[in-house]
Formats: sequence, structure tokens, C-alpha cells
Amino acid sequence: MSSAASRCSAFSSWLSEALAAEGPASPEVLRQDIRADVCIVGGGFTGLWTAIEIKQAKPDAEVVMVEARLCGSGASGRNGGFVLSLWAKYQSLAKMCGEAEALRLCQQSSQAIVDLQAFCQQHDIDAQLRLDGWLWAATTTAQLGTWDSTVSQLEQLGQHPYQQLAAGQAAQLSGSSLHLDGVFEPVSASIQPAMLARGLLRHARQLGVKVYESSPMERLESGTPARVQCTHGSVRADRVILAMNAWAAQFADIRKAFVVVSSDVVITRPLPELLQSSGWSNGMTISDSRMLVHYYRTTPDGRIVFGKGGGSEQLVYGAKLAGKLDGASAIAATVAGHLRRAYPGVQSADIVGNWTGPIDRTRNGLPHFGALPAQANVFYAIGYSGNGVGPSMLGGKILAALALQLDNEWSRCGLVHGLQRDFPPEPFRYLGGRLVRHAVGQVDLAADENRQPSWLMQQLCKLAPSGLSPTKAATSHSR
Repeated sequence: MSSAASRCSAFSSWLSEALAAEGPASPEVLRQDIRADVCIVGGGFTGLWTAIEIKQAKPDAEVVMVEARLCGSGASGRNGGFVLSLWAKYQSLAKMCGEAEALRLCQQSSQAIVDLQAFCQQHDIDAQLRLDGWLWAATTTAQLGTWDSTVSQLEQLGQHPYQQLAAGQAAQLSGSSLHLDGVFEPVSASIQPAMLARGLLRHARQLGVKVYESSPMERLESGTPARVQCTHGSVRADRVILAMNAWAAQFADIRKAFVVVSSDVVITRPLPELLQSSGWSNGMTISDSRMLVHYYRTTPDGRIVFGKGGGSEQLVYGAKLAGKLDGASAIAATVAGHLRRAYPGVQSADIVGNWTGPIDRTRNGLPHFGALPAQANVFYAIGYSGNGVGPSMLGGKILAALALQLDNEWSRCGLVHGLQRDFPPEPFRYLGGRLVRHAVGQVDLAADENRQPSWLMQQLCKLAPSGLSPTKAATSHSR
């Protein structure tokens, strides 16, 4: 394993695997004061796609990227590896953007998944991409039909991204009788996310993007140009792009528009015989319809990756994200228990790793893009809400158009959304968040135990922000 891989092994096994494949290398650190047309802060999917889009549109643009640790060490390198469209979010999109723009974005998000496969093939990026679809499932009677209103509305508009399943087919496809029903979206994929991130990094460098890792931004000075001050150097840039995911919480204007929750993952050793006998031996991704969503998939070598969104009650107070939601999961045993409930053939000893990471969740569960209120040359991307791998490709197009001051369908995109206070200030955000998070957990538990949750817990759940897909427990305004 390379020295970089060993330093980052606590982040996720995905990143360690990707770095080990690269061989020994030391990150290039920013150690001088430099000038750029565009400075991108954050070396994850959004930042990398934005850099690539800018260089493709304007090859002579001087683009600099600074990353606090290693590119792919944040959410981009430790997620579950689902590449999903925005179709499940159509109703939220229509409320935010209007029907025509919502349809365009959903269609573009599906096309992006197909384009990603071609992109990886063209640029020799082995991201273990398998275009085997997504099962949107119900694992309790309370979850049955969660997708009905979305599917019905799309069919009325002549759109058919989902396939209805026959009785018992969800269990057959998933290899688990826990799945009572579901719908299937063929245009979805699974990947090794850190390998994709590192592949995008190589391509961005080939296009001429200057990338500095282990170079955390310590402060952002406004002005034209703006100045990104890092530990040992700085970048003066005409435009700055904050592609920082949950770490953008350090900016008060941005922090008010999202909350930070955890995503916790466990991974098994290779179990190809178990998967083959169950019937779930391809790359199909699965998620259920609870509010604290369970999401899971296989890897090409037969491992099961099982995650839980928002499962930890460890919330972040204000901007104090440093050192939190990093490394090993505090609820690994809980997540492993849910995995074994779905797949009883998995033994405790088969689970060989776990990790955690932050999710930046907006009120409606959709990403928002734009410029800071008092800094028109500083742009942000926030709020993928657990579905960022595929939509970050669209995010790159949006941010590139904004940074290059283009007048096109991306700069005018319905996801370009001014910041507003969607969550209360501290300490009410933290205290209220803990109360709502507890209520959501209680409602999910009641569904698992096939009983009715209390009226109070149901009412508190209505205050929760939207997640990966619509849930029955959420009110329509949060979808």
C-alpha cells in the first residue's frame, strides 16, 4: 500500500483500494502564492467534474484545485457507490423548478449515467461500473406503495423510467424475502466511487488543471479577484467555486440552507457463493423506503456493501464538523444487524470493515447551486442529500456555466437557487434536530415491528428534511 493509502485508510476501504492501485505517490502541496482564472475548493466529484467541464469549454482557462486531504477522501470516496438519476425526486423538482425543467433535469440525469459509462471507457477509468439498475423497495408493509404517486405522475406525463414488478419479483431480484415489493429503474449503476474520483483526477490533470492536495483552505478573502488562503500558499482567482459538500458548513450563508447527518457503511468479505445461491449476483443497487434509508449493493468480487443514511444520532453543532463523522462508524453493529436481517446467511465474522461520513441534506433533498449573497464571484454547490454521484455530473455543468458566465440551459437551470434559511439557527437547530432524528428512528422501528408509531412521533417526523427518495412519513412539502 502506498504511503498516501495508509494515511487515508481510516476514511474508507474504497479510498485505500483506489490509492493502492496508483502506487507510491506523494500529494503535491500548494507552497506558493499563485494566480488563476478559477479556483475550485474541494477535490470530490463536483469539483472534478466542474474542472473538467471548464477546461473542455475553455482550454486556455487557468484552473486550480485545492483539496484539504486527498481528492476522493471526502463524500466522493466513501459513499455506497450508487449512481442514480433524479427521477425519484421528480415531485420535489417540479415544485422547485416547474414541470418542464424537472423533466429535463430527470432526463439529463439518466443520460449522464449512460455518458459516465462511455466516459470511463474512453479515458481508461476502471471504476467497476455496472449498469444493472436500481430496486426501489419496500421491506415493511408501511413502505408499500411509497413510489406510487411518483410513478403515476410520471406515467401521466408519458415518462416510464420505472418497471412495475410482479408479485414476488422484488424478493427474487434481491435474493431476500425481506423485500415485499418494489419498482425497478434500469438506468442506474454501481461503481467503486474512489476509483472514479481518482480517475477523474488523472483526467483533469491531463487537461491542464493544477491540483494541490493536503492544502486545506484556511480562509476566503472576498474581492475581485478573491483570495483562497491555504496553509502554505494562496490562490488569487477571478472566480472561486466551493465544492466542499458538508464542509461548506463553515460559511454561515451556506450553513443555514442544509443540515449535516451521517451515512454509515459496513462491508463484507467476498461471498460469491452466497450471492449466487440467493439470485442477487449482479450489480443491481437496492434501497428501501424508510426515512433512515438502507442502501446496499454487491461488488464485482462478491462483497456486500450495506449502508444506513442518517442512522447516527451524532449531529453536528454549527460548523463544528472537524473530526466528526470520520473514520470508523459508531453504529456499525446496528448497520450490520440490518444487513443480517436482510441476508441471514451473512455471519458476523463475514463483516470485515465499516466507515462513516457526512451528508449535506437540504429541506427538499435536492442540490442547490448559486453565488454567495455578497460575493457574486464565489459559487457554491450543496445538498446532494445522499444522491450525488450521478447528479454531480450535472453539477459540474452548472458550476462551469456560472463560473464562465455562460448564458445557457445550465446557468439558467432550476437548481440555481438562492440561499435562504431553511433550518433554524443554533442552538435550536441542534436540539430540534436531535428530537426529530429520534422521532424518525422511532417511526422506522415501529414499521419494522409492524406496529403503529405514536401520534407525536409521526408529527415530529413531518419536520424532517427529505432523503434519498420520497417516504410516506414525510409531508409533501419536504419531498
